[in-house]
Formats: sequence, C-alpha cells, structure tokens
Amino acid sequence: MRSMKKELSYFPGCSLATTAKENNASLKLFLNYFDIRLTDIQDWNCCGSSSTHSVNSKLALSLAARNLFLAPQDKPLLIACPGCFLRLGQARQELNGSQEKQKEYEKHFAKTYNPNLKLLHFFELLVQMNNNGLFKNLTGRLNGLKIAPYYGCMLARPPSMNKEKNHYGLIEKTMDSLGGESVQWPFLSSCCGTFLSVSRPEIAEKLVNRIMQGAIQSGAECIVTACAMCHLNLEIRCRPENRLPIFHFSEILSLALEGKASKGWFKRHLIDPEPILQQRQLIPCQTS
Repeated sequence: MRSMKKELSYFPGCSLATTAKENNASLKLFLNYFDIRLTDIQDWNCCGSSSTHSVNSKLALSLAARNLFLAPQDKPLLIACPGCFLRLGQARQELNGSQEKQKEYEKHFAKTYNPNLKLLHFFELLVQMNNNGLFKNLTGRLNGLKIAPYYGCMLARPPSMNKEKNHYGLIEKTMDSLGGESVQWPFLSSCCGTFLSVSRPEIAEKLVNRIMQGAIQSGAECIVTACAMCHLNLEIRCRPENRLPIFHFSEILSLALEGKASKGWFKRHLIDPEPILQQRQLIPCQTS
C-alpha cells in the first residue's frame, strides 16, 4: 500500500517559507509520494511566534486567529512547525472559550468562526500514515545512520494545552523502522535558546553547544530536528569543534524514498551533511 489519497490545507509558517525552504520542499515531496496533497491557505501571515505573544497579547491573538479564519472549513489544517502549531492552537483555545471574542473576530474578518477546525501536526499525520501501513516497504532504507532525535521544547506546550498529543518518541520509532539507529542522549527536549538568539546570544550559544556536545558524545552521526527554528539556531550558534550535521525530520524521511531526495536541500545547510550521507550511501558520491 503506497497511497493514502488525502487532501489537507497547509500552514507553512515563516521559517518553512524562508530560512527552512528545504524543510518545506522535503515535507511536500514526502507526502506527495503517498498521494497526500497540500494546499497552502491563501494569504497566510506570521503566527506571531518568537516575540509577539510576549509584548502584545492582543496582536498575538489577532495574528494567529486570522490564519484560523483563512483556513478552509472542510478539511484539516496541517502545521509542521511546533511553534506555529502552539500559537494557532492557543488562539483556537482562546476563541473557543469566549463567545465575545468569537463575535469580535467574526466582525473584524467578516467570516464565520469554525470552532471545530482540526489542527493537524505533521507528527500526528505520520502516525496515521504508519497505522495505514505506508512505511512497510521502506524498512532498512537509512543504512544504519546513527541519529540523535531532537524535539526541542515547543512540543512540551504550556499547562493549558497539556492534554494535546506531543508524540515524543515518534522520531526514534520512525527512524528505527526505516533502518536508522536512534541513540540515547539527555538533550532531546532541551531548549536551544532560539528566542534569545538575538537579545542574549551568549545564552543561546551556551545552550546550543551543550546540546551539540551531547550529541557527539552519544555517538550520533547527525541530529534530526522537529523544529525549523531549532535547526537554524543549532547551526548558527554551534562552535567549530562541535559541528555535527543537522537534518530536518522531513529530509530524513525523504531519504528513505530512494532517489527522491534533492541535493539542493543539503546545499542550504550551514553544516555540510553530504559526507555522512555519501558514507552511508544515502546519496551518490561526488565524482571528479
């Protein structure tokens, strides 16, 4: 079985549309392989992640709420970024808890609010795909690549959303089923300090290098991230002695589809991942 034949609306968010285009491209390629079609919601905007929620709660709600109103009413809204999923989820929770706010935003956006809009995180979709037997023919494809799974802290969510699924363990389970080898290490959900990267770079650098050292000491050949913002911060703030290839989860998934991964993705990385991929015969070796 290779097809799921599913159509979803899609919120890429700022990171996947800019600094992490390879994350966006590999995610769409992977899902398209299984006949899962994504349609970006029209005229989407930043969810307000990073700093808006800290300095202006009204603006933060308005930014996230606008995307909820733009999303088609008849299909789930797929979100890959943990930060975006958190912000849109909190906005939905706030609107669902207040008829007054619903009416205010319905008037503002001239649209009817849908309290039953399904927000679907990429991890939850992967669980559905696995349950449908879509990964059975991909076993062994990763050739023993040693992976340090890195979820970051956003999937932990605040107490108000602690009933939501977080799917910790999914990266390990999926990578192992595809022929990778997940290492055990203590930093898989540690904060990388991305929100302090500009205002307090010395703190972010300390956090990043502790994470990178931990991955190296675990024997991992690479780190696989669940968050595009974490991916960028780990690469930017990593000291030379702690450099280790870092992949978006969707890139590694696409590598399991033989011949489908694009080398153009890896050229966008600040830490060159191609040598380890060539060593594991996951991409062709360069010829002179």
